[in-house]
Order: sequence, then structure tokens, then C-alpha cells
Amino acid sequence: MSITINKSSLFISFEGIEGAGKSSQITHLQTELEVSGYQVTLVREPGGTTFGEKLRSAILDSSTPLHPLAEAYLFASARAQLLDQVILPALAEEKNVVICDRYLDSSIAYQGVARGLGPQTIMDIHSYPPLSTMPHLTIYLQISLPTSLQRMEQRGQKKDYFESEQQDFFARLIDGYQQALKMAPTRVIPIDGEQSEEAVRLQIQSEVWKRLKISKQEVS
Repeated sequence: MSITINKSSLFISFEGIEGAGKSSQITHLQTELEVSGYQVTLVREPGGTTFGEKLRSAILDSSTPLHPLAEAYLFASARAQLLDQVILPALAEEKNVVICDRYLDSSIAYQGVARGLGPQTIMDIHSYPPLSTMPHLTIYLQISLPTSLQRMEQRGQKKDYFESEQQDFFARLIDGYQQALKMAPTRVIPIDGEQSEEAVRLQIQSEVWKRLKISKQEVS
């Protein structure tokens, strides 16, 4: 059964390597949108459903390496369920903004480039509904590798499956995100994540209002 996306709704994804500041900026954007009268549906990848959260634990808590293709299909499986169960029904509602912490571009960067499967392999996996659903806007928070490593260290948390990788993996991730940006230059908007948190917030706000066709004056 197909679902029609309401013209007043928007699908936004946030991308970036570890420590890019996605969580803080998602919280800022949620507050701003809700104040402006929008419903906000927050989801994360992998996760967002009972099925997806189980896959999240299976991947991030894994103590043994997973085959890159296994990784890609696990993420795609969680994504398909999230789209069917949460994202598409939310977008069918009026004035509902879905904000997803990671989406397709993470798969391109992590499995497509960093793991060596190739971006086209990821796109082929996502060529069928509901996986063919693309965000209206993707915010890519760009930070350098040294900044990422420093911020991860400052967290002082136990590292998960991906955070435990070597530095060359994270360098390949940055290259992967650059390739994803070139593949969708009108959808993926790069923002310097090393600016002040407020400067980043304002840039994101501007991009979102453009997509919603609402001026700053109308929402202030």
C-alpha cells in the first residue's frame, strides 16, 4: 500500500562522522519547528522501531567483524522497517517534519566507501520501495578527523563497533561523505561543524526554512 507524502511535510536527515554535533543540532531544530507549529517525528538509524533497535544492538555491540555486505543489508533492513512503520506514515500527515539521525548517506560513506562495497552497490540495494524514498534535505555537518577524534575522546564513553575502528577508517568515511555530497548536491547541504554551535544552528534553520518556503520573519 503506497502512502502519499503531504506537501506541507518534510523529511530531513542529519549526517556526519562521529563528534560532528548532530544530536545537539537535531534538538535545536526540533524546538524551533515545534514552536513554529510543526509536528516533529524524531528517528535514528539504525533503530526507531522494535525491530530496528534490536538490529542496532546486534551491530553496535558486535565484538566480531561483520562482512561489509552483511552490514549493508542489516542497515537496509532496519531502514525499510523504519520507513514503512514510522517515516512514511508521519510524512502523510499535515505539517509533520521527520528528522532522521543518519540515513542513506551513512550507508554510502560507511559501507559503500569505508568498507569498500562501492556507492553503486548501496544505491542498488535502495532502488526498490520503500528504500527508494529520499529525504527532501540532508544536513551534512563537516568536521576534520582530528576534531572527530578529540570529541570522541572527550565523551569518555565506551566505544561502539564503529567508534573502535582505526583512524584510516574515519579518513575513508570523510571521503565517503564527500562522494555522497557529489552524488546529490542539491539535497545534501554541507555545513562547517567546527563553527560555534549557534552559527551552525542558524545555518541549519535557514536551509530548513527554504525547504518549507517560510521566511524567518514568518516564524520569528
